[in-house]
Amino acid sequence: MNELKEKTNFSIDDFDYVLPEERIAKYPLKKRDASKLLIYRDGTITENVFSNIASFLPEKALLVYNNTKVIQARIHFRKETGALIEVFCLEPAQPADYALSLSATKECVWKCFVGNQKKWKNGTLSKELDINGTQFEFSAELLERKGNVNFVRFSWNNENIHFAEILEKAGELPIPPYLHRPTEESDLITYQTVYAKIKGSVAAPTAGLHFTPEVFESLKSRNIETAELTLHVGAGTFQPVKTKQISDHQMHTEVIEIQKKTIEKLLKNIGKIIAVGTTSVRTLESLYHIGLLIEKQQFPDEKHPYFFIPQWMPYQTECVLTPEASLQLILNEMEKRNLSVLHAQTQLIIQPGYTFRLTNGMITNFHQPKSTLLLLVSAFVDGNWRKIYDYALSHDFRFLSYGDSSLLMK
Repeated sequence: MNELKEKTNFSIDDFDYVLPEERIAKYPLKKRDASKLLIYRDGTITENVFSNIASFLPEKALLVYNNTKVIQARIHFRKETGALIEVFCLEPAQPADYALSLSATKECVWKCFVGNQKKWKNGTLSKELDINGTQFEFSAELLERKGNVNFVRFSWNNENIHFAEILEKAGELPIPPYLHRPTEESDLITYQTVYAKIKGSVAAPTAGLHFTPEVFESLKSRNIETAELTLHVGAGTFQPVKTKQISDHQMHTEVIEIQKKTIEKLLKNIGKIIAVGTTSVRTLESLYHIGLLIEKQQFPDEKHPYFFIPQWMPYQTECVLTPEASLQLILNEMEKRNLSVLHAQTQLIIQPGYTFRLTNGMITNFHQPKSTLLLLVSAFVDGNWRKIYDYALSHDFRFLSYGDSSLLMK
């Protein structure tokens, strides 16, 4: 553990900077791909507009993006006393699978944050809903608390209605808290990527918000292939590191899904993989470490049905496999088990000192001070994040989820 402390013992204060409120983009631009683009390559910074990004990517690169879709995860209930309770669905607990939970027709249990929690210590909250002319009662029962996470059972007395439909009707899209404004109708479109399709995130993979059909056409013209994967973004992505030392910070766990055909594409394109967003980076790098688990014969079991990458695994494990060997082990295992999709959970933290195995370039927005996302960027640019952020701040770039973009190349 002492050796691990030495490798991970950074002060979070070293990743702080002043972000003026006026530099936080409260709304997106009218045209997604009109955002500014900072290009960082070989220590040099230039700028352009996102619509031209294909010109700055290596020809025949593989662009990998996260196809997760943000769910309307905030649900409001009114108690008989008049108190307003907000239940923020974080991730499914029973059934733990996103698809199964969202397609539930009677009840399901989710891990949730609860707003105005002191007013709801026990009991059941209910409200009448109407979906397609059918009225029914929808209830939330507080089962137990573990720290600041609440296990809430949702139930409804109409088996023709799926939980996903209830969220779309009764839920609110959870835009980031740092926007300091309520969700608006326009956010239902602008806070989703144009390729979002797998429901499950409570935050958008925001690097993807700049893409348009026209950008994808320009990628094709340069023979740049694309591949998709899924990481359902959790609320932990918004939480700043609150411990003084990064080694004391507990990283949130997120669910990932990668199709076999995507892994095959990755194997063919080692050395020219460009990740869209930190969520794609985290998924790609977790994939490499899943190969290490397979090499060590550490497989999922009945108690833990998914591969799991612990927070500090890369800093504690000798990573002797090449990226090619790791991916091939995964494909062999999927072949053996007749799997078309690999499911896993990752708690991986990427911080200075991390060795990137699959990611050669990254498209990403500008992140909050003292955030794990900024740690990841710092690791990717060998500690030169301040040079990049100073440039962005002094050249009118817009920050955070609805802000401008950057292309960082190894």
